[in-house]
Amino acid sequence: MTADLATVERALRGAAPHALLDALATALAPCGVFDVRLLMADYGLTVLQPVTSLPRTAQPLAVHAGAPGRAFGAQLPYAEPLADPPPGRAEGTATLLHLPVSVRGDRLGVLSLALDADRLTEELREELAEVAEMLGHQIVVAERDTDLYLQARRKDRLTLAAEMQWQLLPARACSRAEYAIGAQLEPAYAIHGDNFDWSATGDRLTLTITNGMGEGIEASLLTNLAISALRNARRAGVDLADQAALADQAVYGQYRGRAYVSVLLLEFHLDTGAVEIVDAGSPELLRLRDGLVERIPFEAQLPLGLADDTPYVAQRIQVLAGDRLIFVSDGVHAVAGAADESRGERALARAIRASRMLPAAEVPRKVLSELARRQDQAPADDALVVCLDWFGRSAGAAGAEGGDGANGLPHRAPGMSD
Repeated sequence: MTADLATVERALRGAAPHALLDALATALAPCGVFDVRLLMADYGLTVLQPVTSLPRTAQPLAVHAGAPGRAFGAQLPYAEPLADPPPGRAEGTATLLHLPVSVRGDRLGVLSLALDADRLTEELREELAEVAEMLGHQIVVAERDTDLYLQARRKDRLTLAAEMQWQLLPARACSRAEYAIGAQLEPAYAIHGDNFDWSATGDRLTLTITNGMGEGIEASLLTNLAISALRNARRAGVDLADQAALADQAVYGQYRGRAYVSVLLLEFHLDTGAVEIVDAGSPELLRLRDGLVERIPFEAQLPLGLADDTPYVAQRIQVLAGDRLIFVSDGVHAVAGAADESRGERALARAIRASRMLPAAEVPRKVLSELARRQDQAPADDALVVCLDWFGRSAGAAGAEGGDGANGLPHRAPGMSD
């Protein structure tokens, strides 16, 4: 018997936000599924945390360890024999199927289903993978009305500033035929000023990389004001330079130059790869193209809020299919080796080289962990890495039919020079 996807979808849509797993278990019982568990990736992308009622007693799993870690890392289903079958079931008669739970490229966690081994056909496996995707979308909706899944994402308590920052973010990853984005903030549970944002239409992608000055709640409040002002301007339909100017007025009006925000604003034309950029004291941009890495310099303009009525001018670059863009904040350079700028640049290049075969969603975490390992120190300041893989519209269309681009991988894996 296969899964009735329409019935499953109705069950999930009709369930109370905190009861998605109970509804899923009932809907999948006719398929031989007798146990349903959900593991959520934590904010630091270090563990998969079981979703249970409070107080939590289930132990988290290392994010890349074991069968659930394989499913999460590869973003593919992974089956294993159920090691400890419930009473009444003979050993070897049940299978544990782990399915990635993702929403448009954002990896939320893993759905683990225990079911009768003789029921698991290839057709049912594919249908259950669709069920996991349905669950991901319902979790995103449910998070408006329950804290259950957000609580399961944290292995430690967030600082108040970090809580504000994570709630401000769009997601940790996003993918379409033309591009794939991945981002990570560290220290994940104590971040305060760095942030990122994106929004897409049928023909444009707007990406914002932000570094608010200061520490703690003050830095988070400053960044929140800047991001909200930029969104307000973007949603009003003004061009990129005017978005920066309006946000600059909002920040200056509140702080009168006592505090400011460094921002890199980018607008990608999805049909041509043309990019408009406003550099307002921005984080750094590196481009990987044909195996080489180079820093892309821009004409520096004043950070948002530093002076009254600052005019901003958009600059332009061109991205090509296969390009990988890496955005890093100043905290990343501090980890890479601030005492020696050239050594820090080489360390960053090596860290990016180590991640060159990974999809965009995994690159930021890999770069940050590689830098911390090489320098034997974790970020003391905010450290932000954003990776954007550009496939282009024509190449992306090919990827959507089954090529690497559909999975968020570069069409040709970029290398890296030191």
